[in-house]
Amino acid sequence: MPQEKKQTNKVTLTTSDGKAVEAFAPVIVSASRATDIPAFYADWFFKRLEEGYSVWKNPFNGVSSYVAYQNTRFIVFWSKNPFPLLQHLDELERRNIGCYIQYTLNDYEAEGLEKNVPPLPFRIDTFKKMVDRLGKGRVIWRFDPMLLTDNITIESLLEKVERIGDQLVGYTEKLVFSFADILSYRKVKANLDKSHISYQDWTEPQMLEFAERLAALNEKWGYTLATCGEKIDLKQLGIVKNRCVDDELIIRIAYEDKALMDFLKVTIHPMPVADLFDNAAPLSPDAIILPNGTYATHGDNRDKGQRQFCGCIKSKDIGEYNTCPHLCEYCYANSSKEAAVRNWKKHEKNIFGETI
Repeated sequence: MPQEKKQTNKVTLTTSDGKAVEAFAPVIVSASRATDIPAFYADWFFKRLEEGYSVWKNPFNGVSSYVAYQNTRFIVFWSKNPFPLLQHLDELERRNIGCYIQYTLNDYEAEGLEKNVPPLPFRIDTFKKMVDRLGKGRVIWRFDPMLLTDNITIESLLEKVERIGDQLVGYTEKLVFSFADILSYRKVKANLDKSHISYQDWTEPQMLEFAERLAALNEKWGYTLATCGEKIDLKQLGIVKNRCVDDELIIRIAYEDKALMDFLKVTIHPMPVADLFDNAAPLSPDAIILPNGTYATHGDNRDKGQRQFCGCIKSKDIGEYNTCPHLCEYCYANSSKEAAVRNWKKHEKNIFGETI
């Protein structure tokens, strides 16, 4: 067994070839913002989970490091096609590892902006299958990004959202979205320019118009509407700022996991008892009501290494850029389609290797 080092987030492990190395040992894993692990690398990931570690390359300096899974208690999956995960969920349960899925379910089929994702009906059916398997609230609908082009207007974008939203009633509690910020992301701009796609950057008046109309649409759904990483404040419309790696959702799902709750700095309290006049002490504003007659409060878990307006908590992302064969035209994680395809072909030659 790997020996714990003094650092609480590092361990020493022995690799498959017998080498002793230092490794990150995350409690919460993000799989992944950088590539679609469920769609293309699910078998690889679960083999690495069995082996106890994988290797991750830092996208900024190219340095490789080891990630050990011995302390992992929760995984947040990100995907446009999580169908391959279905066959592996029993393994997570056997290991007592919780999860939920950030499921990006867009409709850019007519425009050909997501050429390699499965057809929309299949993706909607997969969403429902995942909910049936994991439970409502553990599959989060993302329509992300909201993209404007010469062919996609606010009106047509809302129509796309409505068609999907109507079909997910009873299967999701939330819709997470962001406005495509093309000019701030060099790779996104380059990819769109290379494909000769005439895009528009959102103005604040356009964002407000879209949000107002989306909130009106939501009157028939009752979803929680949330923005991802956006500066604009839309709380006057009932739209909140999302935490995609979300400690409150993790607490609601896995409050019985003491090690995970300790990591999240959670305190469990008994619900206050009413007095003779049926009055009870008020709960704190951040109280999370649990189903066992208790409620939870927690410390500040925000990951300050993320973007300025990102609300995510601390986790370790294990994906790598330039590895996603979805080849979406607006992708921020692929510098080029050619690089992504080239790396995918490398993976196919060694599908259970230490790295993606």
